[in-house]
This record gives sequence, C-alpha cells and structure tokens, in this order.
Amino acid sequence: MYGKILVTLDATSTDRAIVDHIRPLAKLMQSRVVLLHVATGWAAQWFGRNAVSPEVDEDKAYLESVRAEFFADGIPVEAELGFGDPATEIVRWVMQHGCDLVAMSTHGHRALADIFLGTTAIRVQHRIKVPVLLLRAK
Repeated sequence: MYGKILVTLDATSTDRAIVDHIRPLAKLMQSRVVLLHVATGWAAQWFGRNAVSPEVDEDKAYLESVRAEFFADGIPVEAELGFGDPATEIVRWVMQHGCDLVAMSTHGHRALADIFLGTTAIRVQHRIKVPVLLLRAK
C-alpha cells in the first residue's frame, strides 16, 4: 500500500513524533523511506546545492543520524537534503520522484498562527495529490 514513504524533517524535536510513528509502519508495510530535510539558512537560500556552511553540515549529520535509525531496523532508507523554501521543495520532490505517502510532524499551531505563519504542512497538502499524514508533535 505504501511502497515509498516520504518523511519530511525540520531538524527539531517535532521530528521525533513522525519518525517514531513511521518506523514501525514502514517495517510492517515493507516500505522504502525517503527522509527529506530542507535547509533554509542564508547559504542555502543563496547558493542552493552549492551551499557550504555550518548549518548545512549540521543538517547533513542530522539526516544521517535519522537514516541510521531506519537502517538499524532493516528499513530501506535514503536521505536527501533540499535547499530553499520547505513547502516548495517538498512539493517539487513529490512531483519529480513520486511516493505513496507524505508523512510530516506539525507544531500544532492554531487558527491565527496558521494564517500568519502559513504552515508548511498546509501549503504541501493543498498542492499534491498524494495522501499526507500529519502528526502533531507533543
């Protein structure tokens, strides 16, 4: 059912909710997982894939640590680093590569905060046709 699951990460503690939820699901469904984090710092914004900064190095190390968790559970997993606006990059990745499910943690903002902050999750779910699993972080 979910042959390929895209798990978006923002490199904060909210990621733990979606990672802990998807690991057993992926194992049960024998899914392949792709972890995607989008770097948003000034170097990532200006230089894209050519960005070199401590932030980009930290993002790569973070992705590798989460990838290792899935790998240790025997789950086929890849990790990719995007650059720029998270919603735009997630939608672009889905359109280019395809997947059966997009899994995201949310910060749990409410009404006014969502309007002013324009959450990534809302922007993504309205621009793709793939099912989106939104899990609110504690």
